[in-house]
Amino acid sequence: MCLLRTIVKIKTIINPTQIHIVPNIPSPIRLQEYGVGIFIAALTKSALKKAIKKKFITVNDVIATTATLINGGECISLSIPKEVSPKKKLVFPLKVLFEDDYLAVIHKPAGILVSGNSFKTIANALAQNIQRSNLPDATKLQPVHRLDYATTGVLLVGKTSSSIRALNRMFEDKKIAKTYYAVTIGEMNDRGKITSEVDGKKSQSNYKLLESVSSKRFGKLNLVKLKLQTGRRHQLRKQLSGINNPILGDKEYGIENLILSGKGLYLHAYSLKFIHPFTNKQVCLKGEIPQRFKKIFISKVAETFTADSYNSYYYKGSVLLIKLEERIGPEIMRKLLSFCVEKRIKTTETFLAELENLTNKSDRDFFEDLLNS
Repeated sequence: MCLLRTIVKIKTIINPTQIHIVPNIPSPIRLQEYGVGIFIAALTKSALKKAIKKKFITVNDVIATTATLINGGECISLSIPKEVSPKKKLVFPLKVLFEDDYLAVIHKPAGILVSGNSFKTIANALAQNIQRSNLPDATKLQPVHRLDYATTGVLLVGKTSSSIRALNRMFEDKKIAKTYYAVTIGEMNDRGKITSEVDGKKSQSNYKLLESVSSKRFGKLNLVKLKLQTGRRHQLRKQLSGINNPILGDKEYGIENLILSGKGLYLHAYSLKFIHPFTNKQVCLKGEIPQRFKKIFISKVAETFTADSYNSYYYKGSVLLIKLEERIGPEIMRKLLSFCVEKRIKTTETFLAELENLTNKSDRDFFEDLLNS
């Protein structure tokens, strides 16, 4: 169980007005599109929209709305009169999967909101778990996408103003691949594409059935791999429910007499894959599959996730494997990981022995030193 305690802390902050002069632009554009990233206090599209709705933004001294058009030459001002920091500081340990000066990836447990007006949120817990960036545009740590309250898995966090803007653009441009695993109820095809409207917007998810087991209560339970092509709120939950295969434990979209209580939602955000916007290296980070999945699909979970879990066997931060790859090169690294997958390596010693076979003694010593550091 995660530790939750509070520390009393009272502090008042008055934010100065921020001003932006619009340069010449080729064609008119709505403020809520143009203004993303121009103010530190409202970096993201959702934050900007909230600031507009709260009447914190003016254009040429006129209070702006979401319909305000920008033509070029305007003076846009953001003024938040007063922000009082919380009287309580959240202490909530999180597992950090990766971090550098630009971004971090953490594991989100079930039962906590990512952000919002609640005190207990991932956003409020980040400062105690992630190091502040040393870069000049370091800013308040900020999650750059959502996971539902009951969903577990990998969550991407921005550490600088420029990285938050870049990551938001990458999500909008579909340059970040997200993979989920879920346990669903009922008969399913081996694979499929679900296309439907979610909240009035066209949405698509692709799924692959990995294994099915019989269940006295539910008839059939399925381990399903899912890839999002769009990112709507509750998209997977709504779409799977829409094809009569609701997610196990889904109280909101499940079938009334088939809702599992007290075990949580069987939906896990397993991996994120993208090109790092500043180092240009491919980043592929995966979170450990929840124990409750393993209890239902023991053999298939072991088979499926061994292929992806080298970074959990030898993990002291994904940086460890990145350092090794930088030393021995991507080709030998691929051979080494292929060997691990094929042999289902579960001991460090076997891994090191194969590393020595593929490279040389000094590489083994290098990696062993990292493991023991």
